[in-house]
Amino acid sequence: MARVSTMGQRSQPATGTEETAVVVDGMRTSAITAVDDGGSPRRRRSGGMGKRTKLLVLNAVSIIGGIAIWWLLALNGFQLPTPPEVVEKAIQLWNAGILQEDILASLGRVLAGFLLGSAAAIPVGFLMGWYTVARGLFEPWIQFFRTIPPLALLPLVLVLLGIGEIPKIVVIFLAAFLACVISTYQGVVSVDKTLINAARVLGAKDGTIFARVVVPASTPFILVGMRVGLGSAWATLVAAELLAAQAGLGRRMQEAQIYYDLATIFVGIVLIGILGLVMDRLLLFAETKLTGWQERR
Repeated sequence: MARVSTMGQRSQPATGTEETAVVVDGMRTSAITAVDDGGSPRRRRSGGMGKRTKLLVLNAVSIIGGIAIWWLLALNGFQLPTPPEVVEKAIQLWNAGILQEDILASLGRVLAGFLLGSAAAIPVGFLMGWYTVARGLFEPWIQFFRTIPPLALLPLVLVLLGIGEIPKIVVIFLAAFLACVISTYQGVVSVDKTLINAARVLGAKDGTIFARVVVPASTPFILVGMRVGLGSAWATLVAAELLAAQAGLGRRMQEAQIYYDLATIFVGIVLIGILGLVMDRLLLFAETKLTGWQERR
């Protein structure tokens, strides 16, 4: 067993560090410890604004600044409605019951397509990353469809499936699926091989390795892919609702364009941004809870 002893010789340079001599099996080395002015180990000072509070303050400043710039542009000759005009229009649409109907229609389509796309992408991504056969079978088709925007398939989907809700959900499904499946696959193939080999040496079977090593290590990639897929789902929704939709924020914006109703267009833009931001923050919160072991900046 290695013999470890410390010697009492210490030096305290003016920089606030303390050097301690250590002897291990006859070999002398030294360890430097940070100390405060009183000679005791330096402790992290508490107080001041925390990181989370600082981020929230910066977010608030950014939002207020953006609204202020928008207001200034509207007052200086740009053809933009002012924030009060947009709020007034939103209240009018809400009181008429139109806004609630549009929000529910758009939100339902996004949630259906996004959840179905993510639920299909995660197992396919795991199979591609873990089994060579699955990778060889699925990867060419996924790469093929990744180069085709989901909106380019919308006319074909409308012809094949009609003008109801199903074609809109299908194109949103494709947008979310293609974004999430690649991220999941990348997460599986990026797992440190040392961890997998160590688990095998300890006698773990493939199922245990997959559940206890691969899945936790891939979770951050999956959630990032879901966040990207969520943005793609909202972008696809607006275009899908421009064709044969009876209700929805995209449909309302298209009608407002015909009558040059900029306030209604801005209501749709702002609501889509708010709904997308709230859903993204929920995914970010889930990521924080599920990947608490991950080192963060």
